[in-house]
Amino acid sequence: MYGNAVQTLADRKAFIRANTRLKPVPHVPEILLYVAEESVPIWQKTEEELDAMGLPPPYWAFAWAGGQALARYVLDNPQIVAGKRALDLAAGSGLVGIAAAKAGAAPVTAIDIDAFTEAAVALNGEANGVYVDVTILDILDHAAPADPRHDVILVGDLFYERDTAARAIAFLERRAAIGARVLIGDPGRTYLPRERLTRLAEYSVPVTRELEDMEIKRTTVWELLS
Repeated sequence: MYGNAVQTLADRKAFIRANTRLKPVPHVPEILLYVAEESVPIWQKTEEELDAMGLPPPYWAFAWAGGQALARYVLDNPQIVAGKRALDLAAGSGLVGIAAAKAGAAPVTAIDIDAFTEAAVALNGEANGVYVDVTILDILDHAAPADPRHDVILVGDLFYERDTAARAIAFLERRAAIGARVLIGDPGRTYLPRERLTRLAEYSVPVTRELEDMEIKRTTVWELLS
């Protein structure tokens, strides 16, 4: 039964539970995530359940290198987010937002365009004893508000595609201009605008060879220059 199998939040939660395992994140073992064992089977199952071919990968089903590094940095430096309003942009599994919540940020909001993110973040937040609000929205072209709605914006591994990267950096620069602090975790993606960033930390992050070209990715945490 395809096409109508994952229409509700409860359906998506059931799909995630059935097709992933709750496991510690390799570089952030304090955090548990529902993750897929292999990329291709869950990708195919997602397309079948939604009755749609050519969908983007289920980013919510994996702990990507940039998110792992940024989550590690946030947990090791909780003063960056403690007591502040945090946004996890293009949240996927919600890993970075969960790290921010565990480090004392409040409220924490996760934004993504994939409806599965709402279910993934809800399940992952519950597994870690924290709450992260979720909005499903393509926000990258939105104008900045008069006053910042988030004190810290956290971005894990978003600069893998040219158009998305260009839209993302424009969005982040608009937010930085009104006072938001922007931190980015990135394992050397092609379209990361390094000339606009300052390096904060580097990590050797374990990843799966199914998703990356090596088992350990040297991953950097950056701050957007304001």
